[in-house]
Amino acid sequence: MTTASAHQASAPTVRETSLSPVAAFTFAIVRLLLAVEFLWAFFDKTFGLGIATPAERAWIEGGSPTTGYLANSEGTFGGFFSSLADNVFIDWLFMLGLLGIGLALLLGIGMRIAAVSGAVLMMLMWLASLPLANNPFVDYHLVDAVLLIGLAAILAGDTLGLGKRWASTDLVQRFPWLR
Repeated sequence: MTTASAHQASAPTVRETSLSPVAAFTFAIVRLLLAVEFLWAFFDKTFGLGIATPAERAWIEGGSPTTGYLANSEGTFGGFFSSLADNVFIDWLFMLGLLGIGLALLLGIGMRIAAVSGAVLMMLMWLASLPLANNPFVDYHLVDAVLLIGLAAILAGDTLGLGKRWASTDLVQRFPWLR
């Protein structure tokens, strides 16, 4: 084996998934639905679209996007999460997280970062919800956290997204964790 062929054999390659077309499209649609979930929360809290956030409590009107959820935290970790409500740093971190995760999911790029950060955000929101009203353990925050990790693992951004193109960039080739 020549030096060049030995180097090529050890070079990292982009892993292709072997999902059936139906599975690939199904998981791509799940990815897009989660993107809408995150982006809707961002836009509703930013502009007060009147569904979950009234216009007068919109972020652009001086409202705190974390107050409604965190200020009403009770139960196991209620004191901790209530203390984070109406904190400008937490508001910015939360809103940038919603926007960044939502855009990454929508475009199918940066899925690993979106999955980890989204799962952390969902787990924190799950903890703030304890004890749960309808089920002693499971709610959509937990389900979304697991889905996010799974979507990144199966390269769901490659179908109906820019994942393959993103993976072929020099930046991602150099830093695969950006995949």
